[in-house]
Amino acid sequence: MKVINNSHSKGILRIEKLDFENEKETICEVEKGGIMIMKPLLFHASNKTTNNERRRVIHIEFSKQELPDGLKWSEKTILLN
Repeated sequence: MKVINNSHSKGILRIEKLDFENEKETICEVEKGGIMIMKPLLFHASNKTTNNERRRVIHIEFSKQELPDGLKWSEKTILLN
């Protein structure tokens, strides 16, 4: 997986606003069946498969914070201790 370093710390950005000439990209290798944990808002992408097999991704977000600027979680569960 490719990520743009520290892109999550710049707030909500649109891809057309990123200056890819000056952004540092890091390749994060994830083995088959592996897990990658990342911060919300981190710009990320994957290249096409090299073996023509299909990929599956489960994307789950956990947070105890409210979203800014009128954004809302599509699902929200309050966990009690």
